Amino acid sequence: MTDETPPDDGQKATTPEEPSTAGFVEYGIDDKPPRKQAVLLGVQHYLTMIGASVAIPLGLAGAMGMFEAAPDQVGRLIGTFFVVSGVATLAQTTLGNRYPIVQGGTFSMLAPGLAIIGVLAQQGADWQTMLVELQGAVIVAGIVEMVIGYSGLMGKLKRYVGPVVIAPVIALIGLALFNVPQISNPNFGSPGTGQNWWLLGLTMLSIVACSQYLDRRHRAFKLFPVLLGILFAWTVAAALSVTGVFAAGSVSHVSLGSVTSAPLVQPVYPFQWGLPQFTPGFVVGMFAGMLASVVESFGDYHSVARIAGRGAPSGRRINDGIGMEGVGNVFAGIMGTGNGCTSYTENVGAIAITGVASRYVVQIGAVVMILVGYFGPAGQLFATIPSPIIGGLYIVMFGQIAAVGLSQLKYVDLDANRNVFIVGFAIFAGLAVPEYMSQVGQGMDVGGATALQQGLAAVPVFGGVLGTDVVATTLFVMGGTGMVVGGIVAFVLDNTVPGTREERGLAAWAALTEDDSEYASSLDRIRGRGGDRPPAVGDD
Repeated sequence: MTDETPPDDGQKATTPEEPSTAGFVEYGIDDKPPRKQAVLLGVQHYLTMIGASVAIPLGLAGAMGMFEAAPDQVGRLIGTFFVVSGVATLAQTTLGNRYPIVQGGTFSMLAPGLAIIGVLAQQGADWQTMLVELQGAVIVAGIVEMVIGYSGLMGKLKRYVGPVVIAPVIALIGLALFNVPQISNPNFGSPGTGQNWWLLGLTMLSIVACSQYLDRRHRAFKLFPVLLGILFAWTVAAALSVTGVFAAGSVSHVSLGSVTSAPLVQPVYPFQWGLPQFTPGFVVGMFAGMLASVVESFGDYHSVARIAGRGAPSGRRINDGIGMEGVGNVFAGIMGTGNGCTSYTENVGAIAITGVASRYVVQIGAVVMILVGYFGPAGQLFATIPSPIIGGLYIVMFGQIAAVGLSQLKYVDLDANRNVFIVGFAIFAGLAVPEYMSQVGQGMDVGGATALQQGLAAVPVFGGVLGTDVVATTLFVMGGTGMVVGGIVAFVLDNTVPGTREERGLAAWAALTEDDSEYASSLDRIRGRGGDRPPAVGDD
């Protein structure tokens, strides 16, 4: 099945190389489930990304002092993230690479964003000034990403990237998130009740039971394991909160009162915080975060193609995807999230768990995000999901993503010492270097980026270059991103250590990789080349 010949009857076609969908996939990329079922599946996709979509704006709001200066605007900032995520997802699934990948806020841009906030805080800036500065940096980074994508640069690099490189990158996307706050410490470093392991375990076991044991008893368990698992755990947490077992302020508490007190409509619109400001030093830091997100998205594209049973994405599809993510970043800057927009790894994991890779389902989920962003009570209801429940969901999904990455190694010769060495070295480096970066600056009066810059400036001979804002910030952000470190290590070694194409898996991958001529971009489809116009959410 290719984008040039999409089935219009909902049937799953095959190609000579391999099935168009993997054996466990219930709905392929071009399939459309029944509408009522698709709505529930779309909501399920939304639930998988609720943790990051709330955690990122809360992290920014706390750093900017919004909880003290403007507590009534925090919900509006969260709503802005939802609206941007929904619009960017619709754009990517219709006009971009057309993979079923949700777009949303990125932790890669959160690190430079917090660094920018720290600098502005030392200058006495208020939260609105901080937001417009972040907006300007995100917009410029987005424009550069558009150039990287639509110029074809990422597609040209693809010829040097094989399974030996992609496997550790995808694996690190999952492994690098094992210690996110929702798993390790829902208090985000502050003192408090700590993790509620039994509520986390209840969520995790519920999802595992639905997806792995009960899926053969009823189709609902196979299609909705995340939705059912979260709903069950949330109901238990809500009941214990109402009865007083979970006190207010606990990480497990469900605040139902916050739903009724939420504003009916959230005013989310372009430049709502003011016109963006463009400071060169801040732009450079955000540019480094953008590069990290590009590498992550490159891995996500291969991951979702692998899960859906498709061949590796073509260079043109990758270019369109990265270019559209740049458009999403510009839109995020215009709307004022203070953060960028990238592919959501969480939803790639959801596809692996549920077997639902339908583009149509993700588009419905995108519409849900937009509505929730503007409708205050709905957004607040989702925000009441306790962090331990999100943590249980993450453990299941991120582990699945790591396994999907390692499954790419089936194309390579694992009896070849070079391959075992490169993959092992890349994964270990991708875990060790970011851990080192997280320790830089501890016990000092400056942040990690500044501490690294001071250390690099003291390097003999090269200190004058290494100690500049551009170099130091870029190294700090990219060095703190596991998939970037592992990807660079694997890329360099795989292209320099001697090995045949068969050993490296390039020959096997070439037979499965989507050809550029098979991919029909949105412009091609509008012109009637390789398909009809891009499908809309309401199409039957």
